[in-house]
Amino acid sequence: MQEELKVKLFLNGRNLKVETDPNRTLLDVLRTDLGLTGTKYGCGVGQCGACTVIVDGAATYSCLTLIGQVNGRRIETVEGLAEGENLHPLQNSFLEGHALQCGYCTPGMLMSAKALLDKNPSPSEEEVRMAMSGNLCRCTGYTQIIKAVRHAAEKMESGK
Repeated sequence: MQEELKVKLFLNGRNLKVETDPNRTLLDVLRTDLGLTGTKYGCGVGQCGACTVIVDGAATYSCLTLIGQVNGRRIETVEGLAEGENLHPLQNSFLEGHALQCGYCTPGMLMSAKALLDKNPSPSEEEVRMAMSGNLCRCTGYTQIIKAVRHAAEKMESGK
């Protein structure tokens, strides 16, 4: 039997400790132990991006990341985007630009886009395409998603 590990996380702005098997995935711990079900299980092999979260500023597939690998690290999930009732500009842009349909891929898309905008507040269309290339959407196509990310970048830069 695997020994339990106390994992320290700085998750969505809060310090947390989770005692668990260090070989469980971050995705499983987020959804099962912490109740953060915004992060979705898609393929389980890092090919769809539905499980994307941000770890220390980088878009990361939580289905491929063991909880022991994120001990002491900063993690952001889709639940951490909004501030109370105020949606993040990315969330507003996705809604306004009709960049979602079924919504299953949306949390991962939002987190990949946020990781990009945190590093590059004014990305070109090509840079957005590259940053979002690890996220699959079967409903919308990608035109509205790319437009929404660029629109959010403009809103964030202008402070609106």
